[in-house]
Amino acid sequence: QLQLVESGGGLVQPGGSLRLSCAGSGKTLNNFAIGWFRQAPGKERERVACLDRSDGNPYYLDAVKGRFSISRDNAKNTVYLRMTSLKPEDTAVYYCQASSVCLKAGDFRSWGQGTQVTVSS
Repeated sequence: QLQLVESGGGLVQPGGSLRLSCAGSGKTLNNFAIGWFRQAPGKERERVACLDRSDGNPYYLDAVKGRFSISRDNAKNTVYLRMTSLKPEDTAVYYCQASSVCLKAGDFRSWGQGTQVTVSS
């Protein structure tokens, strides 16, 4: 059974950068589409980025285009979300999910612990 663990969150100043990791165990992540999602307090969970199994044409939420980048390291069985030029509105708990194709947040029933990202001066 595939298990995913998110890490890499923290407190960062506006304009700063973070790299989140989604580490897989039990199965090989390159057989899955991997999505990153976030949920801010009082808001619905939303999909931020997704990389399909072919790694072609990653999806990005409009609000993060040009600032976030999703990538794989197959040797480490890990998918990363590189976040730059962070804004206070990026503050949220970030989660990753694996699926056969890129899906929206509402398509998933269960979620992991996530990793907290706080952008504040």
